Amino acid sequence: MTIPLSRYYVVELHASPERVSQIRRIVAAHLRHWNLDRHVDPVCSGIDELLTNVHRHVGEDNKCMVELRWTGRHLTAAVSDNGPELPRLPSAGCGGLARLASLSDSWGTCGTEEGKVVWFTRSVEAPQNILRLPNVPGGGTDAAAKEPAPAVTLAPAFAPSLASV
Repeated sequence: MTIPLSRYYVVELHASPERVSQIRRIVAAHLRHWNLDRHVDPVCSGIDELLTNVHRHVGEDNKCMVELRWTGRHLTAAVSDNGPELPRLPSAGCGGLARLASLSDSWGTCGTEEGKVVWFTRSVEAPQNILRLPNVPGGGTDAAAKEPAPAVTLAPAFAPSLASV
């Protein structure tokens, strides 16, 4: 079994409307570079939503940070800011975090010393054409030193029986 290399991207910005569209293009380029083309629209829409919320509720003068992390199984996108209030789904109505929840497998928020982080994840299968590292089994045993397993021969399931001959 092989596991894909972990990928990470982070950028700090002011959440102004023109920067939101610029970050969307940058995130899309990173996802395409990681061969995650089919996740570009939902991830960019989720980040759009989070950055728009920062602009609306915290203000564009405050800095925020966008992070992407892909482990080969899960893609996590997070936006952190220095706003004091944690967002809540019931107050979001049919937009905002409800939209984010519909675009992702999971999402959450947590307070930090500086403010908060809002994140969402998507299950992502690793494309076949990315660099992979071998998964070294634990336990210190050398697989090459082990005897190969004996070959198993299977009888055909529908072979004629001796009674019918």
